[in-house]
Amino acid sequence: MPFAKIPFAGAPRGFARPFALPRFDPAFAAPEDDDAPLQPVTPAVRSACGIVRQLTAEMIALISDRVQLRRDRRRINCYVRQIAMYVCHVALRISLNDIGQAFGRDRTTVGHACGVVEDRRDDPGFDEFVSSVERIAIAIFETGASQ
Repeated sequence: MPFAKIPFAGAPRGFARPFALPRFDPAFAAPEDDDAPLQPVTPAVRSACGIVRQLTAEMIALISDRVQLRRDRRRINCYVRQIAMYVCHVALRISLNDIGQAFGRDRTTVGHACGVVEDRRDDPGFDEFVSSVERIAIAIFETGASQ
């Protein structure tokens, strides 16, 4: 019998699913560099991400014409964070790892946020809003870099 029968919880009595343990292949082992700790994100990147997040929150508050209910705040905060991550990556050219560390998230979460915002840009109103946030962020950080 090639598979060992191991019962799993929630199954009817006497029912088992086939289960095989994978074999270790040293060719696919993780390189030694993965064990090294991540470099801390620089204060400039952390503050840039914070500024973009605050800018996005303020612009959403300006265009919002209704009072936020308690249940809507979490959703709005997620949208603000996703748009800010997208703008930091696309407009300011910050890496996904650095953005993730600045926002306290993983780089895959940042990639997902960028994908969500990119998909929503098909809506003309949303695209115009994100474009204006990008233009303002670029203007802020170009002015700061030239001084």
